[in-house]
Amino acid sequence: MLAEQRRQKIIELIRENGSARVSYLSETFGVTEPTIRQDLMKLESDGEIIRDHGGAFLKDFSKGVKELSLHHMENLDKKISIGKKAAEFIHDGDAIILDSGSTVTEAAKNIVARKNLKVITNSLNITLLLGAEPSHEVHLTGGEFKAPTLSLTGEKAAEFIANTFVDKLFLATAGISLKAGLMYPGFSDLPVKRAMIDAAETVYLLADSTKIGKTAFALLGGLDCIDYLITDQGISKADIEQFQDLGIEVIIAE
Repeated sequence: MLAEQRRQKIIELIRENGSARVSYLSETFGVTEPTIRQDLMKLESDGEIIRDHGGAFLKDFSKGVKELSLHHMENLDKKISIGKKAAEFIHDGDAIILDSGSTVTEAAKNIVARKNLKVITNSLNITLLLGAEPSHEVHLTGGEFKAPTLSLTGEKAAEFIANTFVDKLFLATAGISLKAGLMYPGFSDLPVKRAMIDAAETVYLLADSTKIGKTAFALLGGLDCIDYLITDQGISKADIEQFQDLGIEVIIAE
């Protein structure tokens, strides 16, 4: 991996997790710690991060947590329309899992008025949003806190979801490869996503069209676990046909 490619993956990982240690980055990317420190110096000089003893963290790290604001807010118009469309598939009394992230949060905003939902989520902001409705039964996983996505992740979060069963999962992703599958910036998310998928009868993937063809560092696996893709009008006809060939129904939000 070229230095520029590695730095791009490093900043994607830090944007997802909020921070990263030099030792972890060195092990993850298979390069020496001095090389990682040089990468972090370059990213800091570019205004992307702030270096600290033994690692680096995202700018406005604490501000986002205090204000319960998400960092991943690009393509917001697409995410809003996808969230509204996803909400159409959630009905009173449903048992659902809601993944963390900005697109799934938009779906959650549109189901507050539903009644008697049973919700499992690893998202703090979704928990507070839906928990304000007395008729909903909301369960928040345990796990390691990730500030940029206001979420809980890792094995503890996966263990919470294991041995549960829900009607529907509304899943997020960082990238979609039609050949390789679903991708995420860090490895800690993988066991959580797998547990969510195993627990759901029907899986809806919520992803704007810019995620198609986009790669990330950690691979969850193939797309055969997905039943529906809810996306925006930016998806190409060729991509729609490829998803359909894989047995995935594509739902386009307007």
